[in-house]
Amino acid sequence: MYNAKSMKAEEFICHEEILDTLAYAEANKNNKELLEQIIAKAKLRKGLSHREASVLLACEDEKLVQEMFALAEQIKKDFYGNRIVLFAPLYLSNYCINHCVYCPYHATNKHIGRKKLTQDEVRAEVIALQDMGHKRLALEAGEDPVNNPIEYILDCIKTIYSIKHKNGAIRRVNVNIAATTVENYRKLKEAGIGTYILFQETYHKESYENLHPRGPKHNYAYHTEAMDRAMEGGIDDVGLGVLFGLERYRYELAGLLMHAEHLEAVHGVGPHTISVPRIKRADDIDPGVFDNGIDDATFCKIIAIIRIAVPYTGMIISTRENQAVREKALHLGISQISGGSRTSVGGYTEDVRPTDTEQFDVSDQRSLDEVIEWLMELGFLPSFCTACYRAGRTGDRFMELCKSKQIQNCCHPNALLTLKEYLEDYASPATKALGEKLLQAELPNIPQEKVREVCLERLQKIAQGERDFRF
Repeated sequence: MYNAKSMKAEEFICHEEILDTLAYAEANKNNKELLEQIIAKAKLRKGLSHREASVLLACEDEKLVQEMFALAEQIKKDFYGNRIVLFAPLYLSNYCINHCVYCPYHATNKHIGRKKLTQDEVRAEVIALQDMGHKRLALEAGEDPVNNPIEYILDCIKTIYSIKHKNGAIRRVNVNIAATTVENYRKLKEAGIGTYILFQETYHKESYENLHPRGPKHNYAYHTEAMDRAMEGGIDDVGLGVLFGLERYRYELAGLLMHAEHLEAVHGVGPHTISVPRIKRADDIDPGVFDNGIDDATFCKIIAIIRIAVPYTGMIISTRENQAVREKALHLGISQISGGSRTSVGGYTEDVRPTDTEQFDVSDQRSLDEVIEWLMELGFLPSFCTACYRAGRTGDRFMELCKSKQIQNCCHPNALLTLKEYLEDYASPATKALGEKLLQAELPNIPQEKVREVCLERLQKIAQGERDFRF
C-alpha cells in the first residue's frame, strides 16, 4: 500500500500506485478542464503531486504543452532568477564490483582500463580544474570496498579542500557514490560535503533488479532508501535522478516525484537537486539495446514538468547532452550545468581528451570558457557561488528561503562576485568583455540599495586582487 511517510522503499515508491497513476493520466490526457485546473494550480508555485504531473506528461494538446513550457521557464526565474550554477565531475576511480548492464565500469568489462587516482593525481586533477575556473566539483567513483573504501573518498575530499593554487580553490565538493551506511554518511558530512547525489537509475523494481544482476547494487530497497540514511547521518542536501531510457519514462517520472514527496513528508526537506541524465553510448555499452529511449521533445517535456512539479529544486543537466538540447533545457527550468567536463579517471590532466575510461560519451565538449560565454550570450548569469553551503544555509534553512523566493537576495549578488573572480582570473578576452557588460547590467537588479553598494565595493576589491567575498 502506498504511504509517502513509510520508510520502506516498496511503500513510498509503490508499484501499484504508479500503475494507477499512469492509468488515470492516460484516461485524462484529453480532459481539458482537468488539465487547465492542474496548470492553474502549478501557477501558484507550490508544486504538484505525482498524479497531477503525470496527467500533464500525458497531455497531447500542443497549446497546453507550450503553456507548461512558458510556466516552467517563469517558475525557474521566480525561484532562481537568470543564474546558472556551474560545476564539473571529478572521477576518482572506475574500479567497481557491480554488474550494471548500462555502465562500462561493470565488473565483467575486462578490456576497459581500470584506474584509481593517487592523492598526488587528485591534486593534479584539481589544479587543472582550478585553472579552468571551477569552484565546485561532483566526485564520482565506482563501488568497490577494496579499491574505493569510504576512507579513500574521505582522503580525496580532504586533499581537494586543501589545495590553494594561484587564486583557485574548490569551495564545495558534492559526492555521487554508491548507497552506504548511516555511519559512512556521517563521515561524509563531517568531511564537509555539499550535496549527496545518488541516481536511482530506475524506480521499476523488477527492471532495477534485472539491470543490476549481481553486486551490492542489486538490492533495490537498500539503494532506494539511501537518502533516508543520508539524512539520518546529518546530510540535509540530497540529489535525486533517474537514468532516462532504462524504463518507461512515464513510470520514472511518477516514481521520481513520489521519492521527492517522501523526502518532504518524512524529513520536511525535498531534494536539493534533481538530475535528468539520458543513457548514452560508452565503452561496451550500446544505448540502442535499451528500448525505452526518449526523443528530445519528450525529454524537454519531462524537464518542464519536473520544474513546475518541484519548483524549489535545483535542476541539473550534464554534458551528456549536446549544446542544442542543453540550450532548450535552460529555458525549461534547468539551474545547474556542468562545463568542460571529462568523464574519465585522470582526464583533466591529459592534453587530448581520453576516451578509453570514459563513463559515457561527452556530447558537449566545449571548454568552460566557451560555455560561460554562451550562457551570457543567451542572457543567463553564470555563477560559481558556494555561499549557502558555507554559510550553513542548507536543508530546511535553504528550502525556507528558496520557497519564499528570498534566496535571490543572497544568490544574485554572490553570482556577480563569483563571475567577477572568473573574469579576472580565467576568462578569455572576449568572455571578459562580455562579462563586464553583464555585471554592469545586473548590478541595478539588486533591489536593496545597501546590498548593491556593498556588492559594487566588493567587485572593485576583486579587481584589485582580493577574493572570496560572499553574502
